[in-house]
Amino acid sequence: DLDTIQLPYSEPLPGSKIVRAMTHVINQGMAMYWGTSRWSAMEIMEAYSVARQFNMIPPVCEQAEYHLFQREKVEVQLPELYHKIGVGAMTWSPLACGIISGKYGNGVPDSSRASLKCYQWLKEKIVSEEGRKQQIKLKDLSPIAGRLGCTLPQLAVAWCLRNEGVSSVLLGSSNPEQLIENLGAIQVLPKMTSHIISEIDNILGNKPYSKKDYRS
Repeated sequence: DLDTIQLPYSEPLPGSKIVRAMTHVINQGMAMYWGTSRWSAMEIMEAYSVARQFNMIPPVCEQAEYHLFQREKVEVQLPELYHKIGVGAMTWSPLACGIISGKYGNGVPDSSRASLKCYQWLKEKIVSEEGRKQQIKLKDLSPIAGRLGCTLPQLAVAWCLRNEGVSSVLLGSSNPEQLIENLGAIQVLPKMTSHIISEIDNILGNKPYSKKDYRS
């Protein structure tokens, strides 16, 4: 994407140098915005403070993993940044490397990504005790998808989009058919009522507690 540059890690350079470098890139017309990827909330806040102190350009988004089974960072750590300084989340892996697609409900098919030698780590994750528990939860979510008239992947992507702090969801598709199916989540989004979200949370049993939850 030529409009936005995502900077992967903050360790090689101190925050002020990174902010200065990205400000230079934008001022030269090589990008319109810049964002971070897999930075901590503290690192993002530091970059924002440096930018404001020295009249430079702060990051506008953080690229973070977010799906039904990975919620902590996007739902607990990033919302404070979203409300305080307007940093949105550009999330990735909404289907958890295909785990949420439904294809692994009865094991690992020979034609699937997890069957490849280079994805042995994914296969081990799927067949583990935790992986089997996740597949059971996905089966329990299927009736909700059926009531909404969508597929499980569409439900999962719409679930990510319903978060007010999520600016966009990055999709990874192996073919045009998968892409078209995933884009159908846009039609599901208006159906993601508080009641539906509550049903999903009850099945998942992994909703993280934020400071807001504790105050209430």
